[in-house]
Amino acid sequence: MEDVIEMLRERNEPVPVPLELPDEDLLIEIEEALYVSLPDDLRDYLMQVSDVVCGHLEPVTVSDPNSHTFLPEMAAVAWSLGLPRKYLPICEANGGYYCIRQDGAILFWDEKTSDEGWDNIWLWCKDVWLAD
Repeated sequence: MEDVIEMLRERNEPVPVPLELPDEDLLIEIEEALYVSLPDDLRDYLMQVSDVVCGHLEPVTVSDPNSHTFLPEMAAVAWSLGLPRKYLPICEANGGYYCIRQDGAILFWDEKTSDEGWDNIWLWCKDVWLAD
């Protein structure tokens, strides 16, 4: 996990208005808005690197409700398109969503569940986001 965080920080692109990292109180508000608990890996990701911008993929954020990557909005759209509510989207891509299960595993969904997957969000960051 630490090596992936370091790689993300090194590749972070400067932006005119950078996002802030959330605190625990904000994550509780997000959980209440979603009516679901955030998996531990997603909480860690949000609190440590959700302000990183690199490549063309744009994973979820929670600090700016006006952002197109705002988790409650992305979840509402993904769920309306058929993503099962047992999954939370972490990134929209290729006409579908990378999403996280409650056990922390990541999979790709595009109206069907893919067999492609990662054991946790940090492996997904390394294999997909940083490879972008």
